[in-house]
Amino acid sequence: MHIGPFELPNRLFAAPMAGVTDRPFRELCKRLGAGYAVSEMVSARKDLWHTLKTSRRANHDGETAPIAVQIAGTDAAMMAEAAAYNIARGAQIIDINMGCPAKKVCNQWAGSALMQDEPLALQIIDAVVAACAPHNVPVTLKMRTGWRAEKRNAPTIARAAESAGVAMVTVHGRTREQGYGGQAEYDTIAEIKSRLNIPVVANGDIDSPRKAAEVLARSGADAIMIGRAAQGRPWIFGDVAHFLATGNERPQPEVRQVKGWLISHLHDHYQLYGEFVGVRTARKHIGWAVRALPGGVAFRAHMNTLDECAAQIDAVARWFDELGQTFERLPEAAACNDDISLLEAA
Repeated sequence: MHIGPFELPNRLFAAPMAGVTDRPFRELCKRLGAGYAVSEMVSARKDLWHTLKTSRRANHDGETAPIAVQIAGTDAAMMAEAAAYNIARGAQIIDINMGCPAKKVCNQWAGSALMQDEPLALQIIDAVVAACAPHNVPVTLKMRTGWRAEKRNAPTIARAAESAGVAMVTVHGRTREQGYGGQAEYDTIAEIKSRLNIPVVANGDIDSPRKAAEVLARSGADAIMIGRAAQGRPWIFGDVAHFLATGNERPQPEVRQVKGWLISHLHDHYQLYGEFVGVRTARKHIGWAVRALPGGVAFRAHMNTLDECAAQIDAVARWFDELGQTFERLPEAAACNDDISLLEAA
């Protein structure tokens, strides 16, 4: 699996999610089996580049290559400038966001709203590819199947993107109108794959190793991208890799392993965000990790009362130690339960 000059270790990707896929979480996913991970989206608005929020998103200190940064905006020149800005800060791949369904993004005609205006979408693609070409930086595109069911125009945009020089296309199998409701469909992705020569990645509702294998078979995609199912369960990438290689599902991870992964992630998280912000933004990651475990709801409520990193680490360690006295491995009930409200609160 290649994206431009970059050879990836596998075809299992971590999806960009605002408020979730910061550098510490991307690194955790890669360590636990993801072959590739894309950053949270960075706005093309220049007035936001020097905010603390954007500076954290553009911080790639120690990040494993290739470093992929997603940019979002509505103006071709601004998007080109945003691509150059992020390349100067270490981006090795630029991803164009035409897939985000969030109202606050689409109300500005960014994200998946761009699929309503094909000429503008193609202007942006052309401008970003032109800005990245002198630096030999590949451009990728993430989008939905279309704005609504009556106009699934992803195949048209995908073909134009390939002609413009885009190196890879990722398609979430829903329209913008669906948001995260209903079920993802993969026939549109299969159609796109049949028409393109560049890699095509399937995204949407991939929440288990068996579902990953099914989506690969049904869509013919070159790779899959997992988003919400990795929240609190970043080892899903390793689970999928094992299943694709052997045809067998591997056992749930040991409680002590999950404890170690989470605490390591928390230390990285605090280092990026500092004490005040770090302890608060870490709560969602801890909540996702324990939400389906025995006593997880009560522990999450307690966690939300702690406001020091050391106290948070100590509480997590003690809670998993107590869990480990009953279970050697995570109980099967810990399988992913999508919680959209948590994602929206991130």
